[in-house]
Amino acid sequence: MSDKHMEKPLIEVKNLKQYFNINVGAFKTKPLKAVDDVSFSIKKGETLGLVGESGCGKTTVGRTILHLYKPTAGKVFYQGEPVETKAQIKEFRKKATMVFQDPYSSLNPRMTVSDIIGEPLDVHKMYNDKKEREERILQLMSEVGLNSEHASRYAHEFSGGQRQRIGIARSLALNPDFIVCDEPVSALDVSIQAQVINMFDELQDKKDLTYLFIAHDLLVVRHISDRIAVMYLGKMVELADADEIYNRPLHPYSQSLLSAVPIPDPKIARANQRIALTGDIPSPLNAPSGCPFRTRCRYATEQCAEVMPEFKEVSSGHFVACHNIDKAN
Repeated sequence: MSDKHMEKPLIEVKNLKQYFNINVGAFKTKPLKAVDDVSFSIKKGETLGLVGESGCGKTTVGRTILHLYKPTAGKVFYQGEPVETKAQIKEFRKKATMVFQDPYSSLNPRMTVSDIIGEPLDVHKMYNDKKEREERILQLMSEVGLNSEHASRYAHEFSGGQRQRIGIARSLALNPDFIVCDEPVSALDVSIQAQVINMFDELQDKKDLTYLFIAHDLLVVRHISDRIAVMYLGKMVELADADEIYNRPLHPYSQSLLSAVPIPDPKIARANQRIALTGDIPSPLNAPSGCPFRTRCRYATEQCAEVMPEFKEVSSGHFVACHNIDKAN
């Protein structure tokens, strides 16, 4: 890695919590801990992959960083400065955007492609006249592989892959530094997924972008990520370089996730032991005491039920939250 990657982080998240109050009876509410004390940082030009099964809080992390949800607790820093006041959030939103999971529901059906892509420019008044706005929109369209004649058409006239390109063009409108990619390829055909991921790679190289790439498909995440973080039930359980997590997962949950990744070589696939998890994922409303994974973990002890394991660095850059790393490895 070059020297610029050794600078202070572009995005830093410290002890982030996002709780939603859920009605559980007459005048009673209970907090649903969607994100519970999550900390990490992302360096400029880096891609951090965030993985975990549905309902673990991945998307909520991305949305809370961008202050689409107001954090219950914890802080988000951009280039070392906190993002808290209305003015700070407004400035941060010029530099940080999001690509949403579903290209069908995230684009307004009543707006032309040109207006969808131009909307951030309108909101932040980033042009002097109509001509400049139009030129910028056409430039963004060509960057994501759309033709200029698509500009006056509507989103419903396009395929899923093309719609996602429109969404990506919109996210690039303000020349951001940081993009939260929320499962941007999970709604697309496999053949289109590769094209879109390669486009993310090319745009990153060209524009020095930084990504938080949220996904549940581990093969996709490995292809694009420099480091990978694994979440379970609102907590972060492991974080390390992408190759390190693939070759030496330390947390029992990460081991199980990776054992389920299909391997194209049948000989290796047969020798590979699938680690099946027993039991269902608990509800975040009634999360287990101590370690959230203990109800499905074969190494769980009484200590796991009593104390949440500390998320600590066990080797250089490799963080794990587990009381029984020795047993699991």
